[in-house]
Amino acid sequence: MKKAKTISTIITLLFFSLLMCGTDTQTVKAEELPVVCLGTSLTASQRSGTLKTLSEPLNGNSYQTITITGEDLVKYLNPSGANFTTHSGVWSSAMIEKEAQGSGINVHILDYQGRNNITTITADQYKNAALTAGISDANIYVTSAVPIDGSGALAGVYAAYNKTGENLNQNQVNAAQDEMNTLSKITKENQDKSGYSDAQLNNAVAGAKQEMGKIGNNVSDSQIHDIVNNQININHLGDVINNNQKQQIINVLIEVRDSGALKNHKFKDQADALSKNIKKNAKGIFDKINTPENRNWFEQIWHNITSFFSNLFSGLIVVNFN
Repeated sequence: MKKAKTISTIITLLFFSLLMCGTDTQTVKAEELPVVCLGTSLTASQRSGTLKTLSEPLNGNSYQTITITGEDLVKYLNPSGANFTTHSGVWSSAMIEKEAQGSGINVHILDYQGRNNITTITADQYKNAALTAGISDANIYVTSAVPIDGSGALAGVYAAYNKTGENLNQNQVNAAQDEMNTLSKITKENQDKSGYSDAQLNNAVAGAKQEMGKIGNNVSDSQIHDIVNNQININHLGDVINNNQKQQIINVLIEVRDSGALKNHKFKDQADALSKNIKKNAKGIFDKINTPENRNWFEQIWHNITSFFSNLFSGLIVVNFN
């Protein structure tokens, strides 16, 4: 009887031990949960719809929410030149979900009830801005219940990082906002021109960041100038981007350098991942421009020279007089 009671006690203890172990494996730290950032100006119905839109990609997994107010806009966006007040309305909302190291930055602009209400900022512009701000390896989802340009949407993402204890460098945030506004303006000025796409512009900027990252924080103004020229040509924008727009890009990238962004050891690899992401999502555009017909003059000449000598020597007959 005593032996049976002892066995019963052991089984009970084992059961509770297994139960506790199972509970531990399900525990997720709050800072690891995706953060949904909701604009304070949303009505109850809009808030519910926005929450549903942003949380849908999580497939029922847990998340946490924060409310973004005019104070957040003032804190994160005004230092870069915006003129929000603490009473400014906030409708655009976002969710950030951290991913495994090496995943890169992915941005998804989600339709709200079947309509894309982010009228100006593109997903690629958000990606480049996020990289500059110091964000890495994350999925970012953006939506709005009302039509809005979207320039303030990342304020929620910046606030989310602050909530999880990963404060972003304000100088990098300033550079990120300036970069996003500059690239958005250039796209608006060129959107109807043949041979131009926002993907090409953002890939040129991502490529420039990667080259800058290879050199490091000591990259000079003249090197940045040459890098931008090179990337504009690589992305076949030389006949579209004017000198004023080119200088704006150079100025933004100098600001990126001065913000300290290049000091992050992840910057170069994240820029490389971003470029690959942009080209993958706009494969049709890059397949079309990366053809022999669209190579620059030097590339064509060099290709012709190497092909000539290759064919010449492959046709030689070696005669042995021994």
